[in-house]
Amino acid sequence: MNLNQVKKLMDRKKTSHKGENGHVLIIGGSEEYVGAVVLAGLAALRAGCDSVTIAAPEKVAWTINQYTPDLITHKVKSKSFSIKNAKEMIKFADRFDAVLIGNGITKKADKFCQHFIKKSAKLKVVDADALKSLSFKEFSNSIITPHETELEMMLINSKKEFILPKLKQSNAKEKADTLQGNLRYFLQNNNVLLVKGATDVIISRNKVVYNRTGNQGMTKAGTGDILAGLAVGFLAKTKDLFKSAVAAAYINGYVGDLLLKKKKGYSFIASDIVEDFNKISNTDKKNKIKP
Repeated sequence: MNLNQVKKLMDRKKTSHKGENGHVLIIGGSEEYVGAVVLAGLAALRAGCDSVTIAAPEKVAWTINQYTPDLITHKVKSKSFSIKNAKEMIKFADRFDAVLIGNGITKKADKFCQHFIKKSAKLKVVDADALKSLSFKEFSNSIITPHETELEMMLINSKKEFILPKLKQSNAKEKADTLQGNLRYFLQNNNVLLVKGATDVIISRNKVVYNRTGNQGMTKAGTGDILAGLAVGFLAKTKDLFKSAVAAAYINGYVGDLLLKKKKGYSFIASDIVEDFNKISNTDKKNKIKP
């Protein structure tokens, strides 16, 4: 995949009407982590979907309203998500084309996340704390976006910890082969695994892609939230899990590389990535994704 292919995913018909390019629901946020869902929501809009609604605890949602007029909020009357909110959110999610869950939600919402992810049939992107207490068998219709530590926790939850020593000694291709071979049930259940790292590895049932855009500055807080937001924005528009995961990984790192050159170092921050989407050039000779 290259930049022009990503831009095609973001294109829209001249006859487009409001809503045709996707409505996104983001479930997350907490009093400790308001910024996570804001970054994810703005990134989803930059990916080309028409609207983003953030379902968040009431105080968090009001803070989001003060920060930006671009994001709609659904105010959940509790300090954090609990199992009591799960049925309401599953029903509410039916209004949307794709759902992102986990950003800024904290471990307090473990049971809520478990119930929602198991019971909701919607196209989903699952990130951050929503991943940590789950096993791979509990997902369907999902892109999941763990970093190395979250992947390790999920493998332990799935009783697959025996592959951890092999993964730690693997290069990107060996890692992909090991994961694809040991997570067949997960991948056959219409899921895509995007493992974040120096080389992002994106795995579906029958495809593997390695993304090499990005740099050391991408370890800063918030860049993972942007990646998840891009993925759900693409997903709401295209309904294609694998293409959405690949495009999100590529473009997140690509803009990070542009910022590294522009700032002449690692002083850029996550919100700079969102702001610099409108400066993406039309040519891309160096940064490509290779199968």
